[in-house]
Amino acid sequence: MRRDRLLIFSGTAHPQLTNKICEYLNVSQGKVYIGRFPDKEVDVKVESDVRGADVFIVQPTCCPANENLMELLILIDCLRRASADRITAVIPYYGYARKDRKDEGRVPITAKLVANLLVNSGVDRVLTVDLHAAQIQGFFDIPVDHLLAGSVFVPYFESLKIPDLVVVSPDVGSLKQARSYAKRLHGDLAIVDKRRESAEKVSSLNIIGDVDQKNALLVDDMISTGGSIAEACRFLKDKGAKKIYICATHPVLCGNATEKLQKLPVEEIVVSDSIPIPGSKQLDNLKVISLAPMLGECIRRINNSESVSYLFQYFGKS
Repeated sequence: MRRDRLLIFSGTAHPQLTNKICEYLNVSQGKVYIGRFPDKEVDVKVESDVRGADVFIVQPTCCPANENLMELLILIDCLRRASADRITAVIPYYGYARKDRKDEGRVPITAKLVANLLVNSGVDRVLTVDLHAAQIQGFFDIPVDHLLAGSVFVPYFESLKIPDLVVVSPDVGSLKQARSYAKRLHGDLAIVDKRRESAEKVSSLNIIGDVDQKNALLVDDMISTGGSIAEACRFLKDKGAKKIYICATHPVLCGNATEKLQKLPVEEIVVSDSIPIPGSKQLDNLKVISLAPMLGECIRRINNSESVSYLFQYFGKS
């Protein structure tokens, strides 16, 4: 059954992105009150009629992750109790994704815990972008549409016409993503192989591939503290790379990441608007490309029961 009543709501995490999605779809945003009780508990009231509607909630679970996640869960519960026909959580940035398996004893699997919380809250579908680990899709027993930001990044880098391009993965974990960029951009591929002593210290770096006298594009899913990216950039320069570009989907930018990035010898740092970037975190060479058209088109297709794979059928195939 086609759901003609499309409603889009925004949490407080990223209302600017929600506005852009609504502009793309030419729809009005659903009305909702989100406040706090005196003891800081989340208070929500949906002010639009949602009975029988196809509802989408836009809420990245970025910093403050606990606040934004709890707000999303309460919004879902509120809409379910208000008799929405279908609820889709649009989570451009899926927080708590770093722990996707037990890599040592006595640690949680937070990515699975968050999936359980979302499903148990009553959500019917999840729409997200560039998960930290693709297998997180399998943690859900409901449909998950996992979009790739390369669909918006690659056309931009194609327009730059960068000669002698080599796409570099800053670690083995980002290899598949980097290979996809290299294939689409007709560039070579290289990998920075790291040997870590701890979460904060890298003991040695090696390069697999040739970057000498080439223009390098470093590709990763996020920039958190900026440490790994900074190390990789300096290493590439030492190995003879000419111009360096950075592309990362999620600009988490924790701590002094901005200061680290500002000092790097890079031409441009390209990120998406999956997470809002405060003015204090802005960089002179930072370019933000919006995910709103891609997310808006995906929402339109879900609402009309059309294929979503169309959005990435030309990208992400290794």
